[in-house]
Amino acid sequence: MKRLFGFGLAAAVVLSVASFAAAADGGAIFKSKCSTCHGAEGQGTAMAPAFKGNEFIKNSAENDIAQVIKNGRNGAEKKYKQFAIGMPKQTMNDEEVKAVVAQLKSIAQ
Repeated sequence: MKRLFGFGLAAAVVLSVASFAAAADGGAIFKSKCSTCHGAEGQGTAMAPAFKGNEFIKNSAENDIAQVIKNGRNGAEKKYKQFAIGMPKQTMNDEEVKAVVAQLKSIAQ
């Protein structure tokens, strides 16, 4: 019985560590998917606006920011007309989008 309990406890620990390790890393996702246009530190570039101090990011609900990430902004929907390209929609799962939104919120402050 002790052996069975020990196995169950070990399995529970492995599963909880695995789920923690699988949590999306907003900083890493930002670096790989966003920094090319928005800058390594979110400072903005000639291609896309800064996130540092960005009022849209600071004041918008997480869901509104998530929709921009998922759907992009092009044509008449573009918020920042001074940039030649629009925001392309990104392919990420919901957990990744949530992690990126949290990263953007931290950069914007």
